[in-house]
Amino acid sequence: MKVIRDPIHDYIELDELALKLVDTPEVQRLRRVRQLGFSNLVYPGANHTRFEHSLGVYHLTGHLVNQVDEHKRNELLAAGLLHDIGHGPFSHATEELITQYTRKSHDNVDELLRKGELSDVLSDFSMSPSSVAKHVRGETYEGQIINSEIDVDRMDYLVRDAHYTGVAFGLIDHVRLIHEMRFNENKLVLNIGGLQAAESLLVSRFLMHPTVYFHHVSRIAESMCTHAAAYMIENRDMDIHEFYRMDDVTFMNEMRHSGGYPAEIAKRLDERRLFKRALYTGFDSLDSDVMKHRKNLKRVELEIAENAGVVPGYVIVDIPGKPEIPEMKAGVLVNGGMVAIDRASSLVATLEKAQMDNWRLGVFTPPEYREKVEKAARELFGVKKDTRQFKLTEI
Repeated sequence: MKVIRDPIHDYIELDELALKLVDTPEVQRLRRVRQLGFSNLVYPGANHTRFEHSLGVYHLTGHLVNQVDEHKRNELLAAGLLHDIGHGPFSHATEELITQYTRKSHDNVDELLRKGELSDVLSDFSMSPSSVAKHVRGETYEGQIINSEIDVDRMDYLVRDAHYTGVAFGLIDHVRLIHEMRFNENKLVLNIGGLQAAESLLVSRFLMHPTVYFHHVSRIAESMCTHAAAYMIENRDMDIHEFYRMDDVTFMNEMRHSGGYPAEIAKRLDERRLFKRALYTGFDSLDSDVMKHRKNLKRVELEIAENAGVVPGYVIVDIPGKPEIPEMKAGVLVNGGMVAIDRASSLVATLEKAQMDNWRLGVFTPPEYREKVEKAARELFGVKKDTRQFKLTEI
């Protein structure tokens, strides 16, 4: 047994299994993968990594495993510790690109668990890699502890991200939440006594999205990074399977030494000379169904660049998916029956409607092209002319 000091949970105890897993290259790589990608360009303290988050999820998993069969407990603890080993460099910044080329999301960890030192450790403790992988994806009823509507993953990253960014939105009583969570007919649900704690989690998540996770500076830097990576993959300067296993430092070095467009983007990221917003607006200012463009972003970028007289690669279009709050599907036990959380709480129902206000379409370009690109983008997307494109949180 070893005890680790953690700024969020005070002390985290690692048993023999956890210590063996932590010492594998796959888990140690997470020390070099930032939890929040490029958010440190906005919040200088946001340099925490997937490694300490994984320790936090392992710790919180340990508080709930007493509710599952004893022979599954080690599998759940392993899954909690390993749930993020599938992340590529800069975490979610590159996830969509990796999924596009590999058809796998970050929680598809089967291949990583079936080979190398991780496989050896799991074998030594008589655990099935496929069972652990299913827990990671939330495909077992026990795995809902780690991956479901309200899970220990969310509890840790919301509190941890708020702590390291310094924003005041991380006031979540995760101890109360865990105490009030129960399995009911193989579904992880909340007792009514945990409703206020769940409301706090949802409010925190709602506020963290525009101010941290979707802050325009972070989105611009992530988009620049992703475009440089796509350029390298398409020009065969980088293998997607090697890229998938890189850490932040290795990938940035690959960009710097590749020459041309990726090297320029790397230099811009290093020096914080980012593209600027030529267009940044919400649903209420768009006449057309903007979501139809999500599958053809490259074509849209080329069309705007051509109409603006800008070299391709220097116009980036960011169309996030429609906002969703998966936690809305969480169940709450009320008078012996289970109801959806948005029916049990008027506050949660209000958040569900308000989330659309946080969505933004972004078109980014170097500052010298800003006016030309704005005009071309407005014409293509049919943007209403007299729309304010920012809120106080976006300045």
